[in-house]
Amino acid sequence: MSEKKKVVLAFSGGLDTSFCVKYLSEDKGYEVHSVLVDTGGFSDEELKAIEARAYSLGVKSHATISKTAAYYDECIKYLIFGNILKNNTYPLSVSAERIFQAIAAAEFAKEIGAAAIAHGSTGAGNDQVRFDMAFRIIMPEAEIITPIRDMRLSREAEIEYLKSKGVDQEWHKAAYSINKGLWGTSVGGKETLTSNNYLPESAFPTQVSKTEAERVTLGFEKGELCSLNDEAMSAVEVIQKLTEIAAPFGIGRDIHVGDTIIGIKGRVGFEAAAPLVIIKAHHTLEKHVLSEQQLYWKEQLANWYGSLLHKGQFMEPVMRNIETFLADTQAHVSGLVHVHLAPYRFHVEGIESKYDLMSSVFGSYGEMNNAWTGDDVRGFAKVASNQVMIYQKISELNQ
Repeated sequence: MSEKKKVVLAFSGGLDTSFCVKYLSEDKGYEVHSVLVDTGGFSDEELKAIEARAYSLGVKSHATISKTAAYYDECIKYLIFGNILKNNTYPLSVSAERIFQAIAAAEFAKEIGAAAIAHGSTGAGNDQVRFDMAFRIIMPEAEIITPIRDMRLSREAEIEYLKSKGVDQEWHKAAYSINKGLWGTSVGGKETLTSNNYLPESAFPTQVSKTEAERVTLGFEKGELCSLNDEAMSAVEVIQKLTEIAAPFGIGRDIHVGDTIIGIKGRVGFEAAAPLVIIKAHHTLEKHVLSEQQLYWKEQLANWYGSLLHKGQFMEPVMRNIETFLADTQAHVSGLVHVHLAPYRFHVEGIESKYDLMSSVFGSYGEMNNAWTGDDVRGFAKVASNQVMIYQKISELNQ
């Protein structure tokens, strides 16, 4: 009997990867080794349940790889430095984590000597490109297997197949595709396939349970999160704790409409309480401590960085160049930011920083100037308006 071909499957425990295990192992005769890459979206209990599910489906082995710390250090902190929201809406929750999951899965496949790597993406979204690109860059010699994409299967068809294989689960939960990570949770369902329907309350992972407003204080040191409510903790801990505090208010929910890598428009719901609060707080602090030109060029490069990351280009060398620039701008981004949380909304109350450029030593906007005179401003305005004044005069003379 010939040896079975070894394939590594990027496994999440969801409907798509459950289908892949059964199809690859039973219909195609592969030796399936599943790997789950945790980017901060699973509890210990959930990880154990997913492992048990993988074995019940028939995998030869299952591995769990933790990438949460690396995910923050190598990516999320730059999303914060750049205040990156795709189309001014989406904090790239899934876009960012997928590349780390794909890289880790490819490295695992290389480590165990697999001949192929599989994923459960469909042919209509962004993830197929992100996984394929990472697999090709890390392990170009491996075959890439994508059953759902190749057979163009609907969720209903996947469910019927799994039922035929004797798989039992709560199928009503499969109506929504939920991807949870440290930097937010995406939610996809029948409503996001339309242009006019919003997700129902029940579709969001965290239900609204808080009604009394709260105030939180975020601490930043050189752009990185370092404390929450005056308690020192790591940036990852701040994100996790802030999610626990803010998500029950219904903060951070929205639907993002964007351009996919494959050229079509797409909608995805998300729940990202901590990312939205953190980005707003960080940006507010930056507006107090950075110069006008720093803010302008940060925005240009940050948008570019976010766009490349969204398109699966995390390993493009220019990304390291942009990260160097973003990190260099954070030298004075230190201080406290006070944020008011309430049901379905939040706002920044104010900041405290030793680098605050709103120093009263030089003047108060609209009130008092201490570092210049009225004549100084009069002369400045005259010089600044010279070119446009000359343009207008020349235009009048030549009419």
